[in-house]
Amino acid sequence: MTLAEKILAAHCGKEEVSAGELINAHLDLILANDITAPISIREFNRIGIEKVFDPQKIVFIPDHFVPNKDIASAEQAKMMREFALEKGLLYYEVGEVGIEHVLLPEKGLVLPGDVVIGADSHTCTYGALGAFSTGMGSTDIAAGMACGDIWMKVPSTIKFIFRGKRQKWVGGKDLILYTIGDIGVDGALYSAMEFCGDTIDDLPIDDRFTMSNMAIEAGAKVGLFHVDEKTLDYVKPRAKRPYKVYQADADATYERVIEYDTSAIEPQVAFPHLPSNTKPISKVGNVKIDQSVIGSCTNGRLSDLRLAAQVLKGNKVHSLMRCIVIPGSQQVYLDALREGLIETFIESGAVVSCPTCGPCLGGHMGVLAAGERSIATTNRNFVGRMGSPKSEVYLSNPAIAAASAILGHIGSPDELST
Repeated sequence: MTLAEKILAAHCGKEEVSAGELINAHLDLILANDITAPISIREFNRIGIEKVFDPQKIVFIPDHFVPNKDIASAEQAKMMREFALEKGLLYYEVGEVGIEHVLLPEKGLVLPGDVVIGADSHTCTYGALGAFSTGMGSTDIAAGMACGDIWMKVPSTIKFIFRGKRQKWVGGKDLILYTIGDIGVDGALYSAMEFCGDTIDDLPIDDRFTMSNMAIEAGAKVGLFHVDEKTLDYVKPRAKRPYKVYQADADATYERVIEYDTSAIEPQVAFPHLPSNTKPISKVGNVKIDQSVIGSCTNGRLSDLRLAAQVLKGNKVHSLMRCIVIPGSQQVYLDALREGLIETFIESGAVVSCPTCGPCLGGHMGVLAAGERSIATTNRNFVGRMGSPKSEVYLSNPAIAAASAILGHIGSPDELST
């Protein structure tokens, strides 16, 4: 069996499952946020039962519109907060919270071998830890909260093998953008993406989170990494419950196997209006921009901020640019503060926000006007994603986003020294 099949078999009480099979999988964790939880709450109340299946396996995270930007978002958060307190769910308030897909691994709530569902499409992030995690609709979340399992089809698996040494400034964001650019936004539709190869073995855990996070942008159900020492180094200090590591069999059946020479991959930029519309940085041309956003559940971790600060240090944000830095959690913010990264950002002319999804979905903290362009380390650049439908969003890694903030156009850190 593949890694996905191994995990799902263990969670539906079978010795073996195969692609296309319909199963009921037992859940280790359920997630919802301030946008999606209210819908799930209403559906749960319609079921007519008083208690959730296990309050310690359900976590509500206010992260999209926090601190609340208007009355409507305040009402959403209030409804979620009251339900979480009434049912005894895991809940993190503003001041302790972070972007959900940064916070949950950080808190040790997601562990290898888990099956996790979330009312957010980027729940696939936790595949970086060898967990089968996937986004579902709010009605499915309500059913999961009620009974503790979920009906699903076992996905087929596409194996992606990356070989070779990464070029300068190339990270997990570039590998996944390159992949999506190659196979398209539906290239892994309802499939598990399994990442491996010597490049992947060398890849830091934060970069793995980035790649798993964007598996959904290729249409995938989950983006999975095998558990290795880097995974365990991350998990062991955080885990508060037992977990089990699964590995794919050597003779597992894959839908496809795709191989890449990493040494040939440059930093990538996704042009509007699809994550698959990618170009290497050498082919971008002169694209002037108005805003740079560094953060999100894709690239808001400490190593991402370190990379951005490395580029911004000693430089100034272009006078006609807005550069917004958003740490992925309060802990990331605190660590960045202690390391002097926040000072670097402010001295460069950037502004630093509290942890929030904010501008990624056009919520707040950086909404675009008509005709404006933003480069962002976020995961989507659909029409109107960050504000006006007449605005444009370009996706990149933190180094490219930071360099672009200084240059006033999309460019590489290498341009700063020429």
